[in-house]
Amino acid sequence: MKPQIQAFFDDATWTVSYVVFDKTGGHCALVDSVLDYDPKSGRTRTHSADRLVEFVQNQGLTVQWILETHAHADHLSAAHYLRKKLGGKIAIGAAITRVQDVFKAIFHLEPEFHPDGSQFNHLLHDEEVFHIGQLEARALAVPGHTPACMAYQVADAVFVGDTLFMPDVGTARCDFPGGNAHTLYQSVRKLLSLPDETRLFMCHDYPPAGRAAAWQTTVADQRAHNIHVHDGVTEEAFVELRTRRDATLEMPVLILPSVQVNIRAGAMPPPEDNGVTYLKIPVNAL
Repeated sequence: MKPQIQAFFDDATWTVSYVVFDKTGGHCALVDSVLDYDPKSGRTRTHSADRLVEFVQNQGLTVQWILETHAHADHLSAAHYLRKKLGGKIAIGAAITRVQDVFKAIFHLEPEFHPDGSQFNHLLHDEEVFHIGQLEARALAVPGHTPACMAYQVADAVFVGDTLFMPDVGTARCDFPGGNAHTLYQSVRKLLSLPDETRLFMCHDYPPAGRAAAWQTTVADQRAHNIHVHDGVTEEAFVELRTRRDATLEMPVLILPSVQVNIRAGAMPPPEDNGVTYLKIPVNAL
């Protein structure tokens, strides 16, 4: 049974969120949702997330899963908001505990924050099988961009997170804490060992000038045309290219607010004594 897939593109963060479902009136998973955040004012909005809510309600779907491919550094997750609106379990790769441990120290988070993954409803392990209604899904560990990156395979469709981008954009950076270009190469080859016709769904697109945003490709297309890891590119060549390119990249605009929210499954830090919630900006830490 092939999944039905509805994509939602957020042009503020170049992020693609998905509703994956078995049938109208059936069950669904929400993948990589976006909570709108204005870094100039510190205000959040739910416009992007509400598009998913509207679609789910119009289709008569029951949300089983709210899936995160990793703790994103370029947008805030709306998982916490969506669970309150629609129900479902928030899930992420089990290695999120490694990411939480690193960033608890960087942000000097409150003692009550425990880097044990308990903020999420379920921690997924490599090759773990779960179900979305009548659909069978499988978690695929694809570390490298972060230690906790997870792809999700549902029949012939794989939601790859930041591991791969469209072929003319390449691959994810590996210079965040816990990132590793050697590991990313192995994760990419794992994905590209799937059948050629497997559909790959991106979490982001940063299109070159003249191309509209796109987010679906195939294993065959990636193997033939990905500018970083097409067939024939060795691990050593990829690591040299990735390391050289990463050294030229600035930090994402939203990395500091997003990570400290996303390691909490999309929840904000607890309010302080005055009732206000604060996000921290560590100076000279990254």
